[in-house]
Amino acid sequence: MKLQKPKGTQDILPGESRKWQFVEARAREIFGRYRFEEIRTPLFEHYEVISRSVGDTTDIVSKEMYDFYDKGDRHITLRPEGTAPVVRSYVENKLFAPEVQKPVKLFYMGSMFRYERPQAGRLREFHQIGVEAFGSSNPATDVEVIAMAAAFFQELGLQGIRLHLNSLGTPESRAAYRQALIDYLLPHKESLSADSQRRLEENPLRVLDSKEEADQEVVEGAPSILDYLDSESQEHLDQVQKLLDALGIDYVMDSRMVRGLDYYNHTIFEFITEVNGSDLTVCAGGRYDGLVSYFGGPETPGFGFGLGVERLLLLLEEQEVELPGLPALDVYVATLGVEVNEAATLLVQSLRRQGLTAEREYLNRKLKAQFKAADQFQAKVLLTLGGSELESGSVVLKNNKTREQLEVSMRDLEQNAPAILAQVMALGNE
Repeated sequence: MKLQKPKGTQDILPGESRKWQFVEARAREIFGRYRFEEIRTPLFEHYEVISRSVGDTTDIVSKEMYDFYDKGDRHITLRPEGTAPVVRSYVENKLFAPEVQKPVKLFYMGSMFRYERPQAGRLREFHQIGVEAFGSSNPATDVEVIAMAAAFFQELGLQGIRLHLNSLGTPESRAAYRQALIDYLLPHKESLSADSQRRLEENPLRVLDSKEEADQEVVEGAPSILDYLDSESQEHLDQVQKLLDALGIDYVMDSRMVRGLDYYNHTIFEFITEVNGSDLTVCAGGRYDGLVSYFGGPETPGFGFGLGVERLLLLLEEQEVELPGLPALDVYVATLGVEVNEAATLLVQSLRRQGLTAEREYLNRKLKAQFKAADQFQAKVLLTLGGSELESGSVVLKNNKTREQLEVSMRDLEQNAPAILAQVMALGNE
Protein backbone atom coordinates (compact mmCIF):
# COMPACT_ATOMS: atom_id res chain seq x y z
CA MET A 1 0.00 0.00 0.00
CA LYS A 2 1.30 3.39 -0.97
CA LEU A 3 1.16 5.68 2.03
CA GLN A 4 -0.37 9.07 1.24
CA LYS A 5 -2.53 11.71 2.84
CA PRO A 6 -6.25 10.98 3.34
CA LYS A 7 -8.67 12.23 0.69
CA GLY A 8 -9.74 15.80 1.31
CA THR A 9 -6.62 16.81 3.26
CA GLN A 10 -3.46 18.63 2.23
CA ASP A 11 0.17 19.03 3.19
CA ILE A 12 1.02 22.70 3.62
CA LEU A 13 4.62 22.81 2.48
CA PRO A 14 7.35 25.39 3.17
CA GLY A 15 6.71 28.39 0.95
CA GLU A 16 2.96 27.84 1.12
CA SER A 17 3.05 27.89 4.92
CA ARG A 18 4.52 31.40 4.78
CA LYS A 19 1.29 32.57 3.12
CA TRP A 20 -0.74 31.01 5.92
CA GLN A 21 1.47 32.64 8.54
CA PHE A 22 1.06 36.02 6.85
CA VAL A 23 -2.75 35.79 6.79
CA GLU A 24 -2.87 34.58 10.39
CA ALA A 25 -0.49 37.32 11.56
CA ARG A 26 -2.57 40.03 9.88
CA ALA A 27 -5.71 38.64 11.46
CA ARG A 28 -4.11 38.69 14.91
CA GLU A 29 -2.92 42.24 14.36
CA ILE A 30 -6.26 43.61 13.13
CA PHE A 31 -8.40 41.71 15.65
CA GLY A 32 -6.09 42.99 18.38
CA ARG A 33 -6.96 46.58 17.45
CA TYR A 34 -10.56 45.73 18.28
CA ARG A 35 -9.51 44.05 21.56
CA PHE A 36 -10.37 40.49 20.54
CA GLU A 37 -8.31 37.84 22.33
CA GLU A 38 -7.50 34.31 21.18
CA ILE A 39 -9.27 31.21 22.49
CA ARG A 40 -8.26 27.64 21.65
CA THR A 41 -10.77 24.82 21.99
CA PRO A 42 -10.30 21.03 21.50
CA LEU A 43 -10.28 19.55 18.00
CA PHE A 44 -13.03 17.16 19.12
CA GLU A 45 -16.15 17.73 21.19
CA HIS A 46 -19.02 15.69 22.56
CA TYR A 47 -21.45 15.01 19.72
CA GLU A 48 -24.27 16.86 21.49
CA VAL A 49 -22.27 20.12 21.59
CA ILE A 50 -22.59 20.32 17.81
CA SER A 51 -25.86 18.47 17.11
CA ARG A 52 -27.97 20.39 19.62
CA SER A 53 -26.61 23.84 18.70
CA VAL A 54 -26.09 23.60 14.95
CA GLY A 55 -29.33 21.63 14.46
CA ASP A 56 -30.08 17.94 13.92
CA THR A 57 -31.61 18.64 10.50
CA THR A 58 -28.67 20.60 9.07
CA ASP A 59 -26.44 19.00 6.47
CA ILE A 60 -23.50 19.38 8.84
CA VAL A 61 -25.03 17.06 11.44
CA SER A 62 -27.04 14.76 9.18
CA LYS A 63 -24.40 14.19 6.51
CA GLU A 64 -20.99 15.73 7.13
CA MET A 65 -19.73 15.26 10.70
CA TYR A 66 -16.84 12.93 11.52
CA ASP A 67 -18.34 11.27 14.61
CA PHE A 68 -17.38 8.11 16.47
CA TYR A 69 -17.54 6.39 19.84
CA ASP A 70 -14.30 6.44 21.82
CA LYS A 71 -12.96 3.68 24.07
CA GLY A 72 -15.15 4.96 26.91
CA ASP A 73 -18.23 4.65 24.66
CA ARG A 74 -18.57 8.44 24.53
CA HIS A 75 -20.07 9.88 21.33
CA ILE A 76 -17.39 12.23 19.97
CA THR A 77 -17.15 14.39 16.85
CA LEU A 78 -14.33 16.28 15.20
CA ARG A 79 -15.42 19.90 15.28
CA PRO A 80 -17.13 20.92 12.01
CA GLU A 81 -17.40 24.62 12.91
CA GLY A 82 -16.06 27.02 15.52
CA THR A 83 -18.95 28.83 17.19
CA ALA A 84 -20.52 25.98 19.19
CA PRO A 85 -17.20 24.94 20.83
CA VAL A 86 -16.47 28.56 21.77
CA VAL A 87 -19.93 28.99 23.29
CA ARG A 88 -19.51 25.72 25.20
CA SER A 89 -16.18 27.01 26.56
CA TYR A 90 -17.70 30.41 27.39
CA VAL A 91 -20.34 28.74 29.54
CA GLU A 92 -18.14 26.00 31.04
CA ASN A 93 -15.46 28.49 32.10
CA LYS A 94 -18.02 31.05 33.37
CA LEU A 95 -16.78 33.88 31.19
CA PHE A 96 -20.16 35.47 31.86
CA ALA A 97 -19.13 36.16 35.49
CA PRO A 98 -19.54 39.78 36.66
CA GLU A 99 -15.79 40.30 37.08
CA VAL A 100 -15.12 39.52 33.39
CA GLN A 101 -15.03 42.63 31.17
CA LYS A 102 -18.01 42.81 28.79
CA PRO A 103 -18.45 42.32 25.97
CA VAL A 104 -16.21 39.27 25.88
CA LYS A 105 -14.39 39.38 22.53
CA LEU A 106 -12.73 36.18 21.32
CA PHE A 107 -11.14 34.89 18.13
CA TYR A 108 -9.94 31.44 17.10
CA MET A 109 -7.91 29.81 14.34
CA GLY A 110 -7.73 26.13 13.53
CA SER A 111 -8.81 22.99 11.70
CA MET A 112 -12.43 22.01 11.14
CA PHE A 113 -13.66 18.73 9.65
CA ARG A 114 -16.58 17.89 7.38
CA TYR A 115 -17.10 14.78 5.28
CA GLU A 116 -18.08 16.30 1.95
CA ARG A 117 -16.91 16.23 -1.64
CA PRO A 118 -13.49 17.93 -1.77
CA GLN A 119 -13.36 20.98 -4.01
CA ALA A 120 -11.24 24.06 -4.54
CA GLY A 121 -11.24 26.11 -1.38
CA ARG A 122 -13.03 23.49 0.75
CA LEU A 123 -11.45 20.23 1.87
CA ARG A 124 -12.52 17.65 4.44
CA GLU A 125 -10.01 19.14 6.81
CA PHE A 126 -10.32 22.88 6.34
CA HIS A 127 -9.20 25.83 8.41
CA GLN A 128 -11.22 28.66 9.86
CA ILE A 129 -10.49 32.00 11.40
CA GLY A 130 -13.45 33.18 13.44
CA VAL A 131 -14.53 35.73 16.02
CA GLU A 132 -17.25 35.73 18.67
CA ALA A 133 -18.46 38.65 20.81
CA PHE A 134 -20.62 37.93 23.88
CA GLY A 135 -22.69 40.24 26.04
CA SER A 136 -23.85 43.04 23.72
CA SER A 137 -27.21 43.25 21.95
CA ASN A 138 -26.28 46.68 20.57
CA PRO A 139 -26.52 46.77 16.74
CA ALA A 140 -23.18 48.61 16.91
CA THR A 141 -21.59 45.28 17.87
CA ASP A 142 -22.95 43.69 14.69
CA VAL A 143 -21.49 46.54 12.64
CA GLU A 144 -18.16 46.56 14.48
CA VAL A 145 -17.60 42.88 13.74
CA ILE A 146 -18.64 43.29 10.10
CA ALA A 147 -16.36 46.35 9.80
CA MET A 148 -13.48 44.36 11.29
CA ALA A 149 -13.89 41.66 8.63
CA ALA A 150 -14.03 44.35 5.93
CA ALA A 151 -10.85 45.94 7.31
CA PHE A 152 -9.11 42.56 7.26
CA PHE A 153 -9.91 42.03 3.59
CA GLN A 154 -8.89 45.58 2.74
CA GLU A 155 -5.53 45.31 4.47
CA LEU A 156 -4.84 42.02 2.70
CA GLY A 157 -5.31 43.91 -0.56
CA LEU A 158 -8.39 42.02 -1.76
CA GLN A 159 -10.80 43.61 -4.22
CA GLY A 160 -14.37 43.01 -5.33
CA ILE A 161 -15.76 41.53 -2.11
CA ARG A 162 -19.46 42.36 -1.66
CA LEU A 163 -21.28 42.43 1.68
CA HIS A 164 -24.69 40.70 1.61
CA LEU A 165 -26.98 41.49 4.54
CA ASN A 166 -30.23 40.02 5.83
CA SER A 167 -32.23 39.61 9.04
CA LEU A 168 -33.79 36.43 10.39
CA GLY A 169 -35.63 38.47 13.01
CA THR A 170 -36.68 37.21 16.42
CA PRO A 171 -37.63 33.55 16.95
CA GLU A 172 -41.27 34.62 16.81
CA SER A 173 -41.01 36.49 13.50
CA ARG A 174 -38.87 33.71 12.07
CA ALA A 175 -41.53 31.14 13.03
CA ALA A 176 -44.20 33.23 11.29
CA TYR A 177 -42.10 33.43 8.15
CA ARG A 178 -41.32 29.72 8.31
CA GLN A 179 -45.02 28.91 8.16
CA ALA A 180 -45.59 31.37 5.31
CA LEU A 181 -42.73 29.77 3.38
CA ILE A 182 -44.12 26.28 3.93
CA ASP A 183 -47.53 27.43 2.72
CA TYR A 184 -45.89 28.81 -0.43
CA LEU A 185 -43.63 25.82 -1.14
CA LEU A 186 -46.06 22.96 -0.52
CA PRO A 187 -48.00 23.42 -3.79
CA HIS A 188 -44.63 23.38 -5.62
CA LYS A 189 -43.22 20.38 -3.77
CA GLU A 190 -43.09 18.07 -6.80
CA SER A 191 -41.07 20.68 -8.71
CA LEU A 192 -38.36 20.79 -6.05
CA SER A 193 -35.21 18.68 -6.01
CA ALA A 194 -35.18 15.62 -3.76
CA ASP A 195 -32.88 17.44 -1.33
CA SER A 196 -35.19 20.44 -1.11
CA GLN A 197 -38.23 18.20 -0.66
CA ARG A 198 -36.48 16.75 2.39
CA ARG A 199 -35.56 20.23 3.62
CA LEU A 200 -39.15 21.35 3.22
CA GLU A 201 -40.09 18.87 5.91
CA GLU A 202 -37.10 19.51 8.18
CA ASN A 203 -35.76 23.03 7.64
CA PRO A 204 -37.72 24.90 4.93
CA LEU A 205 -35.60 28.07 5.07
CA ARG A 206 -32.70 26.06 3.64
CA VAL A 207 -34.65 25.63 0.40
CA LEU A 208 -34.04 29.32 -0.27
CA ASP A 209 -30.29 28.95 -0.77
CA SER A 210 -30.43 25.79 -2.90
CA LYS A 211 -28.18 25.99 -5.95
CA GLU A 212 -30.41 23.67 -8.02
CA GLU A 213 -31.89 25.49 -11.02
CA ALA A 214 -35.37 24.00 -10.49
CA ASP A 215 -35.37 25.10 -6.85
CA GLN A 216 -34.22 28.59 -7.74
CA GLU A 217 -37.14 28.98 -10.16
CA VAL A 218 -39.59 27.99 -7.43
CA VAL A 219 -38.16 30.26 -4.70
CA GLU A 220 -38.09 33.22 -7.08
CA GLY A 221 -41.68 33.95 -6.12
CA ALA A 222 -41.37 33.02 -2.44
CA PRO A 223 -42.31 35.57 0.22
CA SER A 224 -39.50 37.67 1.68
CA ILE A 225 -38.52 37.25 5.31
CA LEU A 226 -38.16 41.04 5.52
CA ASP A 227 -41.94 41.31 5.20
CA TYR A 228 -42.37 39.27 8.38
CA LEU A 229 -40.06 41.16 10.72
CA ASP A 230 -41.69 42.37 13.91
CA SER A 231 -41.02 45.87 15.25
CA GLU A 232 -38.04 44.76 17.36
CA SER A 233 -36.42 43.01 14.41
CA GLN A 234 -37.05 45.91 12.05
CA GLU A 235 -35.58 48.42 14.51
CA HIS A 236 -32.44 46.29 14.94
CA LEU A 237 -32.00 46.00 11.16
CA ASP A 238 -32.60 49.71 10.67
CA GLN A 239 -29.85 50.53 13.17
CA VAL A 240 -27.41 48.12 11.52
CA GLN A 241 -28.06 49.69 8.12
CA LYS A 242 -27.73 53.21 9.52
CA LEU A 243 -24.36 52.45 11.11
CA LEU A 244 -23.03 50.68 8.00
CA ASP A 245 -24.06 53.72 5.95
CA ALA A 246 -22.32 56.02 8.42
CA LEU A 247 -19.10 54.02 8.06
CA GLY A 248 -19.35 54.02 4.27
CA ILE A 249 -19.54 50.23 4.09
CA ASP A 250 -21.52 49.23 1.00
CA TYR A 251 -23.92 46.30 1.22
CA VAL A 252 -26.82 44.67 -0.62
CA MET A 253 -29.94 43.36 1.09
CA ASP A 254 -30.33 39.67 0.28
CA SER A 255 -33.60 38.26 1.61
CA ARG A 256 -32.84 34.81 0.16
CA MET A 257 -29.74 34.42 2.34
CA VAL A 258 -30.59 32.32 5.43
CA ARG A 259 -27.30 30.66 6.53
CA GLY A 260 -27.03 26.94 7.16
CA LEU A 261 -27.11 26.85 10.96
CA ASP A 262 -30.17 26.92 13.20
CA TYR A 263 -28.86 29.21 15.93
CA TYR A 264 -28.94 32.55 14.08
CA ASN A 265 -31.37 35.42 14.74
CA HIS A 266 -31.52 39.09 13.69
CA THR A 267 -28.49 40.12 11.59
CA ILE A 268 -26.84 37.61 9.26
CA PHE A 269 -24.25 38.47 6.61
CA GLU A 270 -21.88 37.06 4.03
CA PHE A 271 -18.90 38.53 2.20
CA ILE A 272 -19.10 37.18 -1.36
CA THR A 273 -16.86 37.52 -4.39
CA GLU A 274 -16.72 36.04 -7.86
CA VAL A 275 -14.12 33.44 -8.84
CA ASN A 276 -14.14 31.88 -12.31
CA GLY A 277 -17.68 33.09 -12.95
CA SER A 278 -19.15 31.66 -9.73
CA ASP A 279 -19.97 33.32 -6.42
CA LEU A 280 -17.69 32.33 -3.55
CA THR A 281 -18.55 33.05 0.08
CA VAL A 282 -15.35 34.06 1.85
CA CYS A 283 -16.75 35.00 5.26
CA ALA A 284 -20.14 34.57 6.92
CA GLY A 285 -21.77 35.01 10.29
CA GLY A 286 -24.42 36.74 12.31
CA ARG A 287 -26.19 37.12 15.65
CA TYR A 288 -27.08 34.20 17.93
CA ASP A 289 -28.69 35.57 21.08
CA GLY A 290 -30.14 32.27 22.31
CA LEU A 291 -27.13 29.98 22.04
CA VAL A 292 -25.45 30.70 25.39
CA SER A 293 -28.63 29.96 27.35
CA TYR A 294 -29.11 26.83 25.24
CA PHE A 295 -25.80 25.62 26.66
CA GLY A 296 -26.97 26.26 30.21
CA GLY A 297 -25.55 29.76 30.64
CA PRO A 298 -27.45 32.96 31.37
CA GLU A 299 -29.31 34.81 28.62
CA THR A 300 -26.42 36.34 26.68
CA PRO A 301 -26.42 37.94 23.23
CA GLY A 302 -23.72 36.88 20.79
CA PHE A 303 -22.40 37.85 17.39
CA GLY A 304 -19.60 36.44 15.25
CA PHE A 305 -18.29 35.16 11.94
CA GLY A 306 -16.12 32.46 10.43
CA LEU A 307 -13.97 32.65 7.32
CA GLY A 308 -12.26 29.87 5.42
CA VAL A 309 -8.50 30.25 5.16
CA GLU A 310 -8.25 28.02 2.07
CA ARG A 311 -10.83 30.13 0.29
CA LEU A 312 -9.05 33.29 1.35
CA LEU A 313 -5.73 32.04 -0.02
CA LEU A 314 -7.46 30.95 -3.23
CA LEU A 315 -8.80 34.47 -3.63
CA LEU A 316 -5.41 36.05 -2.89
CA GLU A 317 -3.89 33.88 -5.62
CA GLU A 318 -6.74 34.58 -8.05
CA GLN A 319 -6.29 38.34 -7.60
CA GLU A 320 -2.50 38.00 -7.75
CA VAL A 321 -2.01 39.75 -4.43
CA GLU A 322 1.70 39.75 -3.70
CA LEU A 323 2.49 38.23 -0.31
CA PRO A 324 5.83 38.66 1.49
CA GLY A 325 8.39 35.90 1.05
CA LEU A 326 10.97 34.63 3.49
CA PRO A 327 13.09 37.56 4.76
CA ALA A 328 16.61 37.80 3.38
CA LEU A 329 19.27 35.98 5.40
CA ASP A 330 21.58 38.23 7.43
CA VAL A 331 24.76 36.10 7.33
CA TYR A 332 25.79 32.99 5.41
CA VAL A 333 28.87 31.18 6.73
CA ALA A 334 30.77 29.30 4.03
CA THR A 335 33.17 26.65 5.34
CA LEU A 336 36.48 25.27 4.10
CA GLY A 337 37.33 21.86 5.51
CA VAL A 338 35.82 19.63 8.18
CA GLU A 339 38.21 21.03 10.81
CA VAL A 340 36.08 24.22 11.05
CA ASN A 341 32.83 22.31 11.71
CA GLU A 342 32.77 23.09 15.42
CA ALA A 343 33.81 26.73 14.98
CA ALA A 344 31.12 27.28 12.31
CA THR A 345 28.46 25.84 14.61
CA LEU A 346 29.54 28.08 17.49
CA LEU A 347 29.66 31.12 15.21
CA VAL A 348 26.16 30.79 13.72
CA GLN A 349 24.70 30.12 17.16
CA SER A 350 26.39 33.28 18.46
CA LEU A 351 24.95 35.31 15.57
CA ARG A 352 21.46 33.92 16.20
CA ARG A 353 21.65 34.68 19.91
CA GLN A 354 22.37 38.30 18.96
CA GLY A 355 19.13 38.47 16.99
CA LEU A 356 20.48 37.86 13.47
CA THR A 357 19.39 35.22 10.99
CA ALA A 358 22.32 32.99 10.10
CA GLU A 359 22.94 29.83 8.09
CA ARG A 360 26.05 27.77 7.43
CA GLU A 361 27.34 25.13 5.06
CA TYR A 362 26.70 21.54 6.18
CA LEU A 363 27.41 19.49 3.05
CA ASN A 364 31.11 20.28 2.51
CA ARG A 365 30.45 21.53 -1.02
CA LYS A 366 32.90 23.50 -3.10
CA LEU A 367 32.95 27.26 -2.54
CA LYS A 368 31.18 28.00 -5.82
CA ALA A 369 28.20 25.89 -4.76
CA GLN A 370 28.21 27.53 -1.33
CA PHE A 371 28.19 31.02 -2.82
CA LYS A 372 25.27 29.99 -5.01
CA ALA A 373 23.42 28.80 -1.91
CA ALA A 374 24.11 32.16 -0.24
CA ASP A 375 22.55 33.91 -3.24
CA GLN A 376 19.50 31.62 -3.08
CA PHE A 377 19.11 32.58 0.59
CA GLN A 378 19.47 36.24 -0.47
CA ALA A 379 22.19 36.53 2.16
CA LYS A 380 23.15 40.11 2.95
CA VAL A 381 26.63 39.22 4.18
CA LEU A 382 28.92 36.35 3.24
CA LEU A 383 31.56 35.04 5.64
CA THR A 384 34.11 32.37 4.69
CA LEU A 385 35.58 30.31 7.52
CA GLY A 386 38.63 28.09 7.00
CA GLY A 387 41.78 26.99 8.76
CA SER A 388 43.59 30.28 8.19
CA GLU A 389 40.73 32.22 9.81
CA LEU A 390 40.89 29.94 12.85
CA GLU A 391 44.62 30.55 13.16
CA SER A 392 44.42 34.34 12.79
CA GLY A 393 41.23 34.72 14.86
CA SER A 394 39.76 37.08 12.30
CA VAL A 395 37.28 36.74 9.42
CA VAL A 396 36.34 38.76 6.35
CA LEU A 397 32.71 39.85 5.97
CA LYS A 398 31.64 40.58 2.40
CA ASN A 399 28.67 42.74 1.47
CA ASN A 400 26.97 40.34 -0.93
CA LYS A 401 25.53 43.20 -2.97
CA THR A 402 28.39 45.66 -3.32
CA ARG A 403 31.16 43.03 -2.83
CA GLU A 404 32.93 45.40 -0.42
CA GLN A 405 34.69 43.69 2.52
CA LEU A 406 35.47 44.28 6.17
CA GLU A 407 37.91 42.27 8.30
CA VAL A 408 36.97 41.86 11.97
CA SER A 409 38.09 39.70 14.85
CA MET A 410 35.93 36.70 15.67
CA ARG A 411 35.83 37.87 19.28
CA ASP A 412 34.31 41.22 18.23
CA LEU A 413 31.83 39.43 15.97
CA GLU A 414 30.71 37.16 18.81
CA GLN A 415 30.07 40.20 21.01
CA ASN A 416 28.81 42.94 18.70
CA ALA A 417 27.56 41.34 15.49
CA PRO A 418 24.54 43.63 14.76
CA ALA A 419 26.69 46.79 14.77
CA ILE A 420 29.39 45.14 12.66
CA LEU A 421 26.78 43.89 10.21
CA ALA A 422 25.43 47.44 9.86
CA GLN A 423 28.96 48.61 9.01
CA VAL A 424 29.31 45.95 6.32
CA MET A 425 25.94 46.80 4.82
CA ALA A 426 27.00 50.45 4.55
CA LEU A 427 30.12 49.57 2.55
CA GLY A 428 29.89 50.83 -0.99
CA ASN A 429 26.63 52.63 -0.28
CA GLU A 430 28.11 55.88 1.05
